[in-house]
Amino acid sequence: MRIIGIDPGLRYLGWGVIEADGSRLSHVANGVCSSSGTDLAARLLSLHVQLSAIVARYAPDQAAVEQTFVNRDGAGTLKLGQARGIAMLVPAQAGLAVAEYAPNAVKKTVVGVGHAQKQQVAHMVRLQLPGALPESADAADALAIAICHAFHARTAARIAVGAAR
Repeated sequence: MRIIGIDPGLRYLGWGVIEADGSRLSHVANGVCSSSGTDLAARLLSLHVQLSAIVARYAPDQAAVEQTFVNRDGAGTLKLGQARGIAMLVPAQAGLAVAEYAPNAVKKTVVGVGHAQKQQVAHMVRLQLPGALPESADAADALAIAICHAFHARTAARIAVGAAR
């Protein structure tokens, strides 16, 4: 199963693609879609075009997106939510199921601690995906989201098999 993890951001949207074969995970690719300027519509369009090209190039089977956390800046949270909409729209347009994970759930799954620092997440991503060199903290977070989804999807499959018996 090929999974794309997406870490939404208006300026930098991280993405990471992994292959999951049972409990074996391997790195495929990672990077960042970036947008700049003051025109919000143009920035969102740029993210949409870039992420669409990545989904077309790497042809994932499933997608996972990090949920938005609410911070003190309401306007910033709203803009992040719009970038998150692009992160969910693009895979849905490609016909992919899109799973959502809270930041603490991703950190707990990958690091073992729900309030891990970004450096800890990046370190564990490199350990779990040998040869992966995340382009940035956003790309490392996206790979962590993909790892989290692989773990949860594998667990759900085991539960379904057990329930069918």
